[in-house]
Amino acid sequence: MQNDIFSQTNQITAKRGGERKTFSVEELNRRVKDLLEVHLPLIWVEGEISNFSAPASGHWYFTLKDERAQVRCAMFKGRNQQVKFRPKAGDKVLLRARVSLYEGRGDFQLIAEHMEESGFGLLQQRYEALKAQLLNEGLFNEADKQPVPTLPNHIGIITSPTGAAVRDVLSVLQRRFPSIPVTVIPAPVQGDEAPAKLIQAIDIAENSGLFDVLLLCRGGGSIEDLWAFNNEALARRIYECDIPIVSAVGHEVDFTIADFVADLRAPTPSAAAELLCPNKTDIDQLLQHFAKQLKQRLHQRLSQYAQAVNHLRARLKHPGERLNARAQQLDQLEIRLTRAIQLRLQKDGTTLKNREQRLTQQHPQKLLAQHQKELAKLRLQLNQAISRLLDKKTDRLQRAVALLDIASPLATLKRGYSITTKADGTVVRTPADTQKGETIHIKLAEGELSAKVN
Repeated sequence: MQNDIFSQTNQITAKRGGERKTFSVEELNRRVKDLLEVHLPLIWVEGEISNFSAPASGHWYFTLKDERAQVRCAMFKGRNQQVKFRPKAGDKVLLRARVSLYEGRGDFQLIAEHMEESGFGLLQQRYEALKAQLLNEGLFNEADKQPVPTLPNHIGIITSPTGAAVRDVLSVLQRRFPSIPVTVIPAPVQGDEAPAKLIQAIDIAENSGLFDVLLLCRGGGSIEDLWAFNNEALARRIYECDIPIVSAVGHEVDFTIADFVADLRAPTPSAAAELLCPNKTDIDQLLQHFAKQLKQRLHQRLSQYAQAVNHLRARLKHPGERLNARAQQLDQLEIRLTRAIQLRLQKDGTTLKNREQRLTQQHPQKLLAQHQKELAKLRLQLNQAISRLLDKKTDRLQRAVALLDIASPLATLKRGYSITTKADGTVVRTPADTQKGETIHIKLAEGELSAKVN
């Protein structure tokens, strides 16, 4: 197509047979427009807005300029409704746009697909830097990507349970193949906490062992809305996940780091649902086709077998002789089997008797009687040992009591001695320990006396 356009453009000044190819202004502008739109992809342009206007149609028209140049721009209603702010003259913005030409006036212009405040250009720079880093590390290698099952046993959807994306996905899955189990693993898809929650959802899905494919999705939005999916930790977790992950983030023109590192990227959540499950109607038709082919092949095979049987039947002669020979062989085998069984029974009977004799000799009743005798002997020895020990302890106790009696003050008192104490319990040893008129107490072997010192 590129060669065709250049060829057509070169024809503006070309001559054929001495005649000039003449274009109308409309045709010239149309061809220039085609040339621009085909050969220049979506680009990012940064500049300052001037001459901004928003007519009743809802479209936006403005000029984007910098210090040295300017370019006309248009942003149609379907696109500018997604812009999160109302631009005005003097705003610095970042546009994602297509290069085009307004045929009516022959004006070179940009058709804006996305607009964000210029400060968000830093996000784009961070996005490109992380993309280049992970690309160099090999996280985008096609050889490392896991195959996505064509007919999953269980699909896990990681997304916001209240978003429109999950409703679209569930609607498509229900329509195409309602018997496939689907589980929504809720996680925020926007905001500072979203990457950690998405990683946690992947951990839950992987540890559950239920799923053979995961769908990571959300609806469209600006670069800041989709920024959670440009997180490095999330990208590495997607790469390390043992379950194949399909990424469907934003619209078809939106690309995130998660899209590049995932095992498969879908342009939209609905498209991801189309990729994840086949159409049940198509499978039914395919099964019907296979059933028809199987029926035809069975009929062919049965016909072949019938022909073979007829051929063998024609070749078969005197079946009675073969039956008699087989019967004789059967009788011989029966005789041999009977003999073998008898020999085996005799052998097994002899073995059984030998084992019964050995079992009788080793009957536990004999061992029990022997152990009971040993137990009685040990019990007698224990009782004798206890009696000897008790006698020994009793003798020691009696000797200790006798020694205690010898040292006891009560024994001393019984020999005629007494113990004299003062009123406070102090023992009186000499007359000097008392005073005249003081009351003292005298403890005898039997009873006590009170006395006064004269």
